[in-house]
Amino acid sequence: MQVILGANGIIGEGLAKELRTHYTRELKLVGRHPKKVNSDDLLFTGDLLNPEAVNKALKYCEIAYLTVGLPYDSEVWLRDWPIIMQHVISGCKANHCKLVYFDNTYAYPQDVEIQTENTPLKPNGKKGKAKKMAAKLLLEAINKKEIDAVICRAPEFYGPGKTKSITNTLLFEKLKANKKPKVLLKDDVLRTLIYTPDASKAMALIGNTPDTYGQTWHLPCCEERLTYKGILEEISKALGRPINYSVMHPFILKIASLFNTTIKETQELLPRYAIDNIFDSSKFKTRFPDFGTTSYPEGIRQVLDDSEIT
Repeated sequence: MQVILGANGIIGEGLAKELRTHYTRELKLVGRHPKKVNSDDLLFTGDLLNPEAVNKALKYCEIAYLTVGLPYDSEVWLRDWPIIMQHVISGCKANHCKLVYFDNTYAYPQDVEIQTENTPLKPNGKKGKAKKMAAKLLLEAINKKEIDAVICRAPEFYGPGKTKSITNTLLFEKLKANKKPKVLLKDDVLRTLIYTPDASKAMALIGNTPDTYGQTWHLPCCEERLTYKGILEEISKALGRPINYSVMHPFILKIASLFNTTIKETQELLPRYAIDNIFDSSKFKTRFPDFGTTSYPEGIRQVLDDSEIT
């Protein structure tokens, strides 16, 4: 039995499909309001803030995947992430269950250095501090050999379905609403984005490969790095028409943050949109050389088709 804790986000859904197709016939989905992804999924209603619920959810499970998403609120992240991680670690210990943790790059420094698995955790804001606390708890448990666990880390998403990210919101959702796409700060700095189906597939592969445990892995991204200008040019090619867009400069974002909670909560991430942001996944590609990542033209086409953008 394998279990996904927080199964109904885009990564959890993709993971459920991949696990059921290639790795296990017994899959349990856990959440406050879990919904089946595959017809024979087992559902378990539980709150990860409740240690008893976590312990019960992990009974008779071999591998647990932590993919839960919290409301985009700094105070919630600071309060809840350490609690959730501690409950999951304790539940895995009690049930002799392996843990695969899906993490992001919020705790990394926001500078031009290439991000690798050895990049130190030096967060810029509250959400980054929350993710650092959660990661440190798990790393301590790994180092003490309390549980078998692995950290899978990914940069910003883009992808089909209900993918939630700054890129999806400001580019693809704007186009779907027949509005002008927007870019944060600069359109000429390099980005590293991960296609969400690739992230789910890689996470399933890592979780079912015994020698990956006890480590941190960067999930695989397309080798090509594009600027937002380049991404919008690819969108323009796919649609066969020019795409006009606007760049949101710091002053405008500062004013907007006074009236828009989401923009306010994004402020701590803004430094990375003013510089090249390169995420290196060569460790994964060396270990799994046959894993194919999705190119930007192919991924963009899939997102446009899924969103019915013409």
